[in-house]
Amino acid sequence: MDSDGVMIRGGFLSAEDRSQLIALARNGSAASRVTRRANALVLLDDGWSCQQVAEAFLLNDDTIRGWHKLFEQRGIEGLTSFDVGGSASFLSAAQEEALKVFVGTTLPRSTRQVGGFIEREFGLVYESRSGLIALLHRLGLEYHKPQVIARKLDEDKQKAFIEKYDKLLNSLGNDEAVLFADAVHPTHAARPVGCWAPKQDKLAIEQTSGRERINIHGAINLETGQTRMIDVQTVDAASTITLLEAIEALYPLMMLIHVFLDNARYHHAKLVQEWLARPDCRIKLHFIPSYCPHLNPIERLWGLMHRNVTHNKCYATCAQFADATLGFLRDKVPRNWASFCDSVTDNFRVISPKDFRVMT
Repeated sequence: MDSDGVMIRGGFLSAEDRSQLIALARNGSAASRVTRRANALVLLDDGWSCQQVAEAFLLNDDTIRGWHKLFEQRGIEGLTSFDVGGSASFLSAAQEEALKVFVGTTLPRSTRQVGGFIEREFGLVYESRSGLIALLHRLGLEYHKPQVIARKLDEDKQKAFIEKYDKLLNSLGNDEAVLFADAVHPTHAARPVGCWAPKQDKLAIEQTSGRERINIHGAINLETGQTRMIDVQTVDAASTITLLEAIEALYPLMMLIHVFLDNARYHHAKLVQEWLARPDCRIKLHFIPSYCPHLNPIERLWGLMHRNVTHNKCYATCAQFADATLGFLRDKVPRNWASFCDSVTDNFRVISPKDFRVMT
């Protein structure tokens, strides 16, 4: 605890800022006042109190606290710049509140917009992006990526589905199985995503020439990781029946197979209903509430597929792309289900628009 009763918690530096500060502290050609500030910030990040750092540098703890606030306000640029004097460059409490109102009202998408507001309203220029980010974090502001939610979510239907599903699992017989089914249409195209790499490397992936796609109608058993993936020309009632026949063949000893799927029109088709009405049919369909892909775990399997097959990978031909995709879904997933099962679960939750600030 410091003399003013305020504790600065360690671990506030990003990896990049910490690395830069350590480099500054070790720089024999840098001015001593710069290296001292850098060294002090690193020690604070290590968990030292302002008083401990002040004693080590033969200074008072208010000076150390001021350096910390300078970093919060202006980042490393502020620590190494001495042309703007001390606390005169800080935002006042009223200005900080005005900034919070601005961010909360306008939801700016970049620190450039935030810096422009501060310069326009308060006449203070932030040359360091890290300083702006530190300031925003101190004011309880974070960079968010909005979730996408359906317009017509029904909480009661979600709750009823989850209760019915849990009841089914709790009463499931030894001769019954549960699967989740859906269709997916991955496109033969490069999908670049961010990754770590040596600083000097300029990364690229080759773009594919075509826009061919494959159509997969599939199902997965969450208990075992077994899958049935049908490569079809068109996803329709006929492919639905083909998938259901494949599921029955996969479980010849099961008396009843519960298949959960969405409300796509072809799943309700008359042709499918006639197939299900056969006296010896062992399939029972359960329909997930509309606009609720989060209640179908196979949607998570499709995401897992993209992370493992399509992200940052290029396939010369669509045939190679299809082989890699179907190979992952048909073989790799069941064989490695112990590793994948935590990513494809039935840990359902009710999503309500009331839980979000819906942007308009």
